[in-house]
Amino acid sequence: VQLQASGGGLAQAGGSLRLSCAASGRTFRSYVMGWFRQAPGKEREFLAAISWSGGTTVYADSVKGRFTISRDNAKNMVYLQMNSLKPEDTAVYCCAAKPDVSGWSNRYKYDYWGQGTLVTVSS
Repeated sequence: VQLQASGGGLAQAGGSLRLSCAASGRTFRSYVMGWFRQAPGKEREFLAAISWSGGTTVYADSVKGRFTISRDNAKNMVYLQMNSLKPEDTAVYCCAAKPDVSGWSNRYKYDYWGQGTLVTVSS
């Protein structure tokens, strides 16, 4: 599975952005998909994950209620809708894929990673 994230950019605090992750490969729909971010000087942080069917989602407390993950298996796409953005959301965001349902928030469980997209939130 090859992944490519896009949609990052500059937003004002309180604003919104929608990130997209395009996946290649016929087995995309069998993977759990996740979004992570990494700010300068910080470790990679789990944000959200979604099951292969889209029926189950998991969120980090830091983004719960503000971010929404979704997927469209027909288009091989995963999305992250980000609302009520804060300056501390500034980071490089990337999508990832893993074939099993264990350890959704564990970055070491993800086998495939896309190139990140930079999100900058100004105050």
